[in-house]
Amino acid sequence: MTRQSMLTHGDIWTAIERLAARSGLSASGLAKKAGLDPTTFNKSKRITPEGRPRWPSTESVAKALDATGTDFATFVGLIGEGSGRTPARQVMPLIGLAHAASEGYFDEYGYPVGHGWEEIAFPAIEDAHAYALEVTGDSLLPAYRDGTLLVVSPMTPLRRGDRVLVRTRAGAVTASELKRRTAKTVELRPLDPAEPERVVAEEELAWIARIAWASQ
Repeated sequence: MTRQSMLTHGDIWTAIERLAARSGLSASGLAKKAGLDPTTFNKSKRITPEGRPRWPSTESVAKALDATGTDFATFVGLIGEGSGRTPARQVMPLIGLAHAASEGYFDEYGYPVGHGWEEIAFPAIEDAHAYALEVTGDSLLPAYRDGTLLVVSPMTPLRRGDRVLVRTRAGAVTASELKRRTAKTVELRPLDPAEPERVVAEEELAWIARIAWASQ
């Protein structure tokens, strides 16, 4: 029987290396082709100065896939290529991004609840509460275009520079980059560089969750 497992830090880097190789490129060559800093995919970038594993950003992987004309399913297939190993898939809830501001879809922790959710199969990630949102229209351009699927992981720890989904107690939902978080405020950098930065008081925040993946 084929063994299945969760996606790991090493899995993603292995798939990036294989993506580069199947395109006749080195890791740095793939980064250049994708319009990234040549060191983006280097092994030195895979561990933080504190010795913790560093995941590649969803944006850098998306650019690499776009530059090589590779879809996400093919990329995931590269993980188990030649090893007899197939990454597990999970079925996660899916709604349109526009519905994320409506009542009844999330609990107080930002976990998906209630009715009205569809389902989508996706490579398993280590968060049982993960869900997907489909972008409609051009409200998140230039970062995410119409039809992009955003996989959101409420339980993943947040770091500066992460792209996050934020819901305020007033019901507004936005996708932003986390600039800084203190005990009293959350500082957000808009995905559209033309928009001003925002500061949200913690008492005004319903929940905030990391955008773990984007399908574009």
